[in-house]
Amino acid sequence: MTDSTSYVPPKVWAWTQANGGAFANINRPIAGPTHDKVLPVGRHPLQLYSLGTPNGVKVTIMLEELLALGHSGAEYDAWLIKIGDGDQFGSGFVEVNPNSKIPALMDRSGAEPIRVFESGSILLYLAEKFGAFLPKDLAGRTEAMNWLFWQMGSAPYLGGGFGHFYAYAPSKIEYAIDRFAMEVKRQLDVLNRRLAESEYLAGDSYSIADIAVFPWYGGLVKGWSYGAAEFLSVHEYQHVQRWADLLLQRPAVQRGRMVNRTSGDLSEQLRERHDASDFATKTQDKLEGGKA
Repeated sequence: MTDSTSYVPPKVWAWTQANGGAFANINRPIAGPTHDKVLPVGRHPLQLYSLGTPNGVKVTIMLEELLALGHSGAEYDAWLIKIGDGDQFGSGFVEVNPNSKIPALMDRSGAEPIRVFESGSILLYLAEKFGAFLPKDLAGRTEAMNWLFWQMGSAPYLGGGFGHFYAYAPSKIEYAIDRFAMEVKRQLDVLNRRLAESEYLAGDSYSIADIAVFPWYGGLVKGWSYGAAEFLSVHEYQHVQRWADLLLQRPAVQRGRMVNRTSGDLSEQLRERHDASDFATKTQDKLEGGKA
């Protein structure tokens, strides 16, 4: 990559593999499938095709929370989509999500399957389907939706902006890192101020707003993201820390963080989830680690 001080954009931009940095092999300026691949289908009503990134974790936490409430219809198969290998460009996945991004959900509980893509849409769909984790009064519902949409609009600055230039870009660009670090710290301050006055984002009750925000910003303040905790002085955001710790005490959050996870401690990974017992006995990770 050319240093930003000497780069002059051409009159017409052209894509090359060099444009993508660490993700050049999976980034391209067009949509659509690159190969034919039928998606697997398990035995449960809900079929999730995902990876344990923040956007994927939102959905697995939500599903585990619904099951913890006793909603048996929320049983699900979680299939691993290896985005580094380009699984998201398979024809079957593109049929579920034409945007080729995880997570993608197929609800096969009715006469006709329903596809749901975009993590915020999936959370809202599940909340409405099961009548859970979304306040029923207009004011509470609106506040939850405020923070859900805040997350959907804000997180690209954290991931695709700060995370990319701080951790993944082929060269360090001071202006880009400074610009996005400033914005991420502003976002953390927004959350910190809200959580100073409210136990949860939408008020007194845990909701899809918390489930959406936690994997991104809870993960950031707990030091899981980009190795940037010290750089961003995340200890300063004491109310976000308090809220993240509160959510981490929830067993469903702990389980949801494991599903479709492929890195870290083997005991905290569950690459695919097809039954509740998989958490204890059937993980491919434990087999590979010699623990089963």
